Amino acid sequence: MTNAPVNPQKLRKGLSRIWHAAGYSLAGLRAGWHETAFRQEAVASMVLLPAAFWLGKNWVEIAFLIACLVLVLVVELLNTAVESAIDRVGPEWHDLSKRAKDIGSAAVLLCLLLCSGVWLTALFQRLTA
Repeated sequence: MTNAPVNPQKLRKGLSRIWHAAGYSLAGLRAGWHETAFRQEAVASMVLLPAAFWLGKNWVEIAFLIACLVLVLVVELLNTAVESAIDRVGPEWHDLSKRAKDIGSAAVLLCLLLCSGVWLTALFQRLTA
């Protein structure tokens, strides 16, 4: 009987581990790019990113505006991961599978509402000041 880890990544140390982890992360971003929702949100973020420097009055406001954009992308990737895991289990309909996907979708919706509220408030403040 061996105690070998199932995942060879666990054996890596130092820079080798970081290098391989970065590769897995880039693969995840590439996989996310194939999802329409992630692509739309990423393009919107690229357009809004320069606007954060115009809207924000100081570095904290700019960072908060950018953080809201990144948060949307993170939650969308997590939602995609949940959906992929559910789809891997099987294509048949199951109440728990639907529930997991609906909860992931709700998380994205709440994140989009938060981001929209922050950006609209910043825009309102900028235009009325």
